[in-house]
Amino acid sequence: MKNDSQKSILITGAAKRVGAAIARTLHGAGTNVIVHCNHSRADADALVNELNLARPQSAAVVQGDLLATNALNGLVVQAHSCFGRLDGLVNNASTFYSTPIGTVDEDHWNELMGSNLKAPLWLSQAAAPYLREQHGAIINIVDIHVDRPLKDFVVYNAAKAGLAGLTRSLALDLGPDIRVNGVSPGAIMWPEDAAAYPAAERERIIQQTPLKRIGSAEDIAGAVKYLMLDAPYVTGQILAVDGGREIAL
Repeated sequence: MKNDSQKSILITGAAKRVGAAIARTLHGAGTNVIVHCNHSRADADALVNELNLARPQSAAVVQGDLLATNALNGLVVQAHSCFGRLDGLVNNASTFYSTPIGTVDEDHWNELMGSNLKAPLWLSQAAAPYLREQHGAIINIVDIHVDRPLKDFVVYNAAKAGLAGLTRSLALDLGPDIRVNGVSPGAIMWPEDAAAYPAAERERIIQQTPLKRIGSAEDIAGAVKYLMLDAPYVTGQILAVDGGREIAL
């Protein structure tokens, strides 16, 4: 599929949850979207079918394991070939679980660092020549716990802190042709594993938040849309979308 008149944006981990909301929002703004997935192919296909019903030949799927570093250049090439151009990259895919000190092993390190930091760098590097042609943009999904670490999540915290540093470094290295920014979510969607955040912990987090509620996936998607499409003079910034929780912690 090729449509040379519309921007084309690759979103990693876009089959469901926040990634799917980002895909729907960017698509609703008139862009073509490339939905990346790994294990969630059925969800990705359903989303792409939904988007193509709304606007024919405007969405496509690419599938791949972001921990397979040697395959990431090919993934970007495939994404570019979907519409013959690449204007944006949203590094949304993430792995999240606790790693208390005393339990950390190399598999934890490789998975959490790989998905949250290494893959965004490799994908950004591979996408840079295409993005430079279009004066495009990269958006990284970071985390408010970069500045106030989450207890027992030492590897995840370190990976997201690295992603914040990567965002600013890429903005410096890829300017003036490519803008690079981040979005830092607070409590947006509870993990699919309900045991990870019991009811009492959820209420505690809500009470810490000045707006006294959690946000929605659409809140993150709206911030991504702004930075991707509506902020031509913004680069090297990380926007917290957290209901004010960052200032209350």
